[in-house]
Amino acid sequence: MNLDDLPPPEVKWSGRFVRALTRGKWEYASRANDINAVVILAEYEGKVILIDQPRVALGCRCVELPAGLVGDHDPHATPEITAIHELEEETGFTAEYVERLGDFYASPGMLSESFTLVRAQGVRKIGEGGGDESEDINVHLVARADIPNFVEQKRAEGFGVDVKLLIFMNF
Repeated sequence: MNLDDLPPPEVKWSGRFVRALTRGKWEYASRANDINAVVILAEYEGKVILIDQPRVALGCRCVELPAGLVGDHDPHATPEITAIHELEEETGFTAEYVERLGDFYASPGMLSESFTLVRAQGVRKIGEGGGDESEDINVHLVARADIPNFVEQKRAEGFGVDVKLLIFMNF
């Protein structure tokens, strides 16, 4: 398949955050308004900062790395600024700075959504976290070596697991 031979994408419907598109015979979804995400890899005192929160699309709570949308409130936001804001809001930790590790696609067969993975540096605790008034976030500090067991325990409790946690699973 030559992508240049396909017709331009056609938006079938668009909501506040998601839109459905077709391009030739292909169907896929994207973030509305070309908004992307940032995912934060942060460690504190030798433990990875993980969260869990309810995810409507899954119908259960999901274990994840902290993350947020870049530009959903401020069109001039950067992944770095958004990462620090989301880390503080979701987890109660902040960072002196963040380092970009690259841009990635979680499910490229059906989603055009991308995320920038960043590593937080100089992490320190400043509050409780838990998210804003519309969120219900629990924070977990887990040693890297314990993450596979933590994930399996959460699965046994009925939690979903974000694909990005594969980086800790020792496969």
